[in-house]
Amino acid sequence: QLQLVESGGGLVQPGGSLRLSCAVAQYTSDNYYIGWLRQAPGKEREFVSCVSSSGVVTNYADSVKGRFTISRDNAKNVVYLQMNSLKAGDTAVYYCASEPVIRHSNYCPRDLLEYNHWGQGTQVTVSS
Repeated sequence: QLQLVESGGGLVQPGGSLRLSCAVAQYTSDNYYIGWLRQAPGKEREFVSCVSSSGVVTNYADSVKGRFTISRDNAKNVVYLQMNSLKAGDTAVYYCASEPVIRHSNYCPRDLLEYNHWGQGTQVTVSS
């Protein structure tokens, strides 16, 4: 069982930066990958980034490559999403999500169907 709580959202001007945090409470011995997903008004929820249990493997949506960086601190059970050069199109509710894995430590998926534990979301608004 996993519980996830996002924080760090807010209002920022275009070109600015925010860092989102996802605090993870783990109740099993399984490792887990973590993803950041977002949903903008009137649009489908979409994949943003993910990091494997090992912290070595990461994936990014094309729209955020070079601007966003995902990382995890396993000692603190926290996953971060550093967002730089923010654009108006980044405005969305951002969710962290996860899934325990037993046999894989260097894997994280882009498919939203592979995330079954979700946080409550945090609002990011990019506007001048």
